[in-house]
Amino acid sequence: MLRLEGACADIAGVRVLREVSFSVPPGGRVALVGRNGAGKTTTLRALMGLVPLCAGSVAIDGQECGRLPAHGRARLGVGYAPEERKLFGSFTVRDNMLLPAEVLGLPKRESLRRLDAVFELLPELRDLAPRKAAGLSGGQGKMVALGRAMMVGTRAILLDEPLQGLAPALALRYVEALGRLRSALPDVAILVTESSPALLRRLVDTTFVIERGEISAA
Repeated sequence: MLRLEGACADIAGVRVLREVSFSVPPGGRVALVGRNGAGKTTTLRALMGLVPLCAGSVAIDGQECGRLPAHGRARLGVGYAPEERKLFGSFTVRDNMLLPAEVLGLPKRESLRRLDAVFELLPELRDLAPRKAAGLSGGQGKMVALGRAMMVGTRAILLDEPLQGLAPALALRYVEALGRLRSALPDVAILVTESSPALLRRLVDTTFVIERGEISAA
């Protein structure tokens, strides 16, 4: 389970999150919806430990993680696909996907097992595996970022604006991939942010709306 309780965060002296509280249960599919600048990305970064809280708490499976760095939260099984993808252009797709597992010190056999599992769910990544990330389209890069998050996301996966900027056909393929993920990994929690929730309605159980750093049920 992921849980934020009374979370407040400041960026450059400006309050961005105001007492944000919600949880994502094991196997839960939750959408966080809001306009640009509402606080969606900051919420995910706070969950991952990339933005410090000035008040409140973060817990993963009941473990308080307020002082745990981002790599420590990844070690607990939380995968994160940021909106800007953050791929290494000179690395192949395969190497980009294996990198977080190597950083966490997973045994090679386990890393390759996870990679094969991702390829089963996202078969187009198997074809892209030998290509340099710098040559990918925006939609392909988003899919690689999803696969990379799956490599460490054994408990939860955080997806920041995954459909933004995608052509309708590519957005539909991404949503279909999330549907396969839901069927194959029913115990993994997924938290996804979007400006418009229309394509996600059939995939999520709960939707929260965030506006000016404050959250409410949709």
